[in-house]
Amino acid sequence: MLIAIDVGNTNSVIALYKGDAVAAQWRASTSTTRTADEYAVWLSQLMGLAGYQLADITECVISTVVPQSLFHFRNLSRRYFDCEPFVIGHDNVPGVEVRIDKPSEVGADRLVNAVGAYAAHGGPLIVVDSGTATNFDIVGADGGFEGGVIAPGINLSMQALHDAAARLPRIAIEKPAKVIGTDTVGAMQAGVFWGYVSLIEGLIARIKAEYGAPMTVVATGGIASLYEGATGAIDVFDADLTIRGLMEIRKRVNAGADACQASRETS
Repeated sequence: MLIAIDVGNTNSVIALYKGDAVAAQWRASTSTTRTADEYAVWLSQLMGLAGYQLADITECVISTVVPQSLFHFRNLSRRYFDCEPFVIGHDNVPGVEVRIDKPSEVGADRLVNAVGAYAAHGGPLIVVDSGTATNFDIVGADGGFEGGVIAPGINLSMQALHDAAARLPRIAIEKPAKVIGTDTVGAMQAGVFWGYVSLIEGLIARIKAEYGAPMTVVATGGIASLYEGATGAIDVFDADLTIRGLMEIRKRVNAGADACQASRETS
C-alpha cells in the first residue's frame, strides 16, 4: 500500500491507497514537535480501526510546506514503513515544467495541486487553494506550472482582526444571510465571507484577462467548501485534489523507474 502525506501549515492530511483507490484518509493538526514514534502510535490506531496495519505500507510520498516536520515524517517512513519516502521538491515532479523566475521558491503543495488538477481536469487551469493562505495557481495547457497569486487565508485575516481590535470578538466563519450586517458579529461575518468571495472573483477575472485564454477554475483546500453556491467564478470543487496529486506523482515516478529498468535490461 502507498501512504500519501500532505503537511500543510495548519493541518496535515494522510491517505492510504490500495491500488489507485483511497482506502482510508485522516486529518490532523500540523505539529513540528510530534515525533516519528508519536505519529506511529496515532497512525497505527487509526489504521487498525480501518482494518490495516503499519506493515501493510510499502511506499511513502510526502509533500510538506513545513520543513521542521520533514525530519519526523522521514523517520516515520524509514523506521515503521521500512521504505525511503519520496519527498516532493521543485525539481523532481515528472511532467511538470516550473516556469517561474525562481523555481526553488515554489511550494511543494502548489506543484502537487497542479499535478492533481491537470490529471483530473486538463488545462489551462486556475487552482484556488483555500487554507492558511489563499493560493491562485496557474497550470498551463501542457500541465506546466506558470506562477500565481498568494493572499492571506480567511482564518488568518479573521485572527488578525480579532487580535488588532480590542472590541471585536472571535467569530466562526459562515455564510451570512445578508451582506449588510445589523450587529457586530453579522458585520464581521459579512466582511470576511463576502470579502473573500469578492477577492476570489476579482482575482480570477484579472488572471483570466491577463492570461488571454479560457481557463477552468478548480477550488480545493479545507475552507473551499464554504464558497460552494456563493460564486459562479469557480467551476469545480475538488476536496481530494492534493492527495490525488500525490498519488499521480508517485505513479509517474514509478513509471519512469520501470522504463529505465526495462531500457537497461534490453541494452
